[in-house]
Amino acid sequence: MVLSPLLVLLAVWIKADSPGPVFFRQKRIGRNREPFHVLKFRTMTHRDPAVIDQHAEQVVSAGADQRITRAGRFLRLTSLDELPQLLNILKGEMSLVGPRPVIPEQLEVVPHWFEDRFRVRPGITGLAQVRGRRSLSWEQQLEYDNDYARNPGFLRDIGILLQTVLVVVTARGIYGDESKNWRAYREKWAPHAHKELKENS
Repeated sequence: MVLSPLLVLLAVWIKADSPGPVFFRQKRIGRNREPFHVLKFRTMTHRDPAVIDQHAEQVVSAGADQRITRAGRFLRLTSLDELPQLLNILKGEMSLVGPRPVIPEQLEVVPHWFEDRFRVRPGITGLAQVRGRRSLSWEQQLEYDNDYARNPGFLRDIGILLQTVLVVVTARGIYGDESKNWRAYREKWAPHAHKELKENS
């Protein structure tokens, strides 16, 4: 309720800035590998998520990435695009703090030794987000996710939330690197992930 005026203003800006819906709704994998749909403010030119090939999608760059709208660049810079996920929290699908929910395609590169990350609810922010976000390699992100899942705690969550404020203000780690992206690990880790899924089925 407190944030509703801001949410309305952002929604109007997004709608006026480029054609397409205000929200971006995408399938993600949550606790116990249960799928759900995450909500974000749309920051890119409108495309149907069903036709996006995640394996071929380019990493969003800090330069003049034509996919990002004018409003979207500000929303990403300030992380305000994540605010609609408060609705995911109200629905019990997410938490304020936890590993970021992965897209289904990323399951190919989550080996079984990182399975602990799926034992907690995904979060809007998390340990990996305050330690570098997208500037981290995919492996580092998973390591921080597992660390958090194995060592949860109220005081730790408070610390991560406070650190998140600093990360958002400095806009640290909002853009990634092709060499550190999850797609770069497909050849190395995909066989392990597929083997684990087959054993569990």
